[in-house]
Amino acid sequence: MGFGGISIWQLLIVLLIVVMLFGTKRLKSLGSDLGDAIKGFRKSMDSEENKTPPVEEHKGHTIEAQSRKVEEPARKD
Repeated sequence: MGFGGISIWQLLIVLLIVVMLFGTKRLKSLGSDLGDAIKGFRKSMDSEENKTPPVEEHKGHTIEAQSRKVEEPARKD
């Protein structure tokens, strides 16, 4: 068994039909176009990561306060 119940012979037959339909030149250009698209995507992702400014750490300011319990309002029955 191959991938999900597809044997190697069935994959080879499908590959042969695809090559016969599109031809090797068109498949080669399709592959190179796909590779260029992936390279461009990776390059843009890398440049976006470098463009984001680093997070600045601010010195914390503490607010002095006291907590107190808040009473619930009286219920009307």
